Amino acid sequence: MRATTVLRGPLAAALAALLGLLLLGAASEDPAGSVSGIDQARLPSPAREALPLISELTATNCPELPPLWVLAQVQAESGWDPTATSGDGDGAAAGLYQLSERNWLAAGGARWPSSPPGPDAQVTDAAAHLRVAIPWICANLRAVTGHLAATGKTTDPLDAMLVCHIAGCRRVIESATGVPREGEAGCGARCADLVRRYLDGVHGYLERFAAPVGPAEPAPDPGAPVDPYPGGSTGCTAPDPTGDGCLTGAARYGFETAAAVFGGWRDGPVIRSAGCWDEHAWNPRSDHPRGRACDLFPTEPGVFPEGEELANGWRLTEWFRGNAGPLRVKYLIWQGRYWDPSVSDQGGWGRRYTGGGVYDVRDATGGHYDHLHVSFAE
Repeated sequence: MRATTVLRGPLAAALAALLGLLLLGAASEDPAGSVSGIDQARLPSPAREALPLISELTATNCPELPPLWVLAQVQAESGWDPTATSGDGDGAAAGLYQLSERNWLAAGGARWPSSPPGPDAQVTDAAAHLRVAIPWICANLRAVTGHLAATGKTTDPLDAMLVCHIAGCRRVIESATGVPREGEAGCGARCADLVRRYLDGVHGYLERFAAPVGPAEPAPDPGAPVDPYPGGSTGCTAPDPTGDGCLTGAARYGFETAAAVFGGWRDGPVIRSAGCWDEHAWNPRSDHPRGRACDLFPTEPGVFPEGEELANGWRLTEWFRGNAGPLRVKYLIWQGRYWDPSVSDQGGWGRRYTGGGVYDVRDATGGHYDHLHVSFAE
């Protein structure tokens, strides 16, 4: 990494406060890859060997950082050569993430014996580097996530993390979107081009290393096209068939139509169980307490579906996507992926689901692996 990402003084305090807002629940229910989403045959040998450690470090300390992103960013930085160095003196960088000595020390690493460091230094040891660097990367990810959530900037937090790494966190904070353009945040043409090429490079490796996402075969047509929702905006007034709450007219219609097409929702052949209205106190921006969302389970809650249950989940998901217009579907979340009518497929079905800082996306329920979330628009 060529830019410093050390956060100190007023900037650190501001970001800490913004992160606090996020942790209090100011995040929407909107999609991270897991180890199962990685095509290990495409990984360089050192990356494949490091994957168990990466998975352990991210799952334990930073579930919002997908192992796939670690693999791709390190590939862009060092090509998975742990002894790689660049520059000299104060501009030297070393190791898998190409950290400067200043950032390595701030992350808790040992002082370099020389600059650039040799192959026997801690920073150039692959396992030691990852144990120090991943928490450092995670701290930056959490800081920029809080900033983006508090300011309404639309940049993906993981992309902002990349900007923080290559150009400094102030570029995220002082730019309009979180990714600086020429003339923003002290970023000239060369800086803006560097950031753009870096993001493009990491995204290229994300696509290279990702396993295909989506149903193995096209979902069979479960029946004729559905009749469109005949009503208008109702508010949360219709009784929720799955509990004691309420649903909007569109949500009630979409849920009942799906149940009829797929053979019921209580131990049905496709939908094993379902839940719609819920207070969702941990995520006040969710559509559930507004009566606009339902969760449909093709398997037992807390279980990663396989075989026929996984296929049924894809059938259900593709059916809702195919009928998004008449059913007033706002968005879908399934198998660690997010889709709405404005989203093009990116590296598989829909795009990656981040969890919005609220959900553990490696958990069967948090990542929406055990259930399809359907939100309806009014």
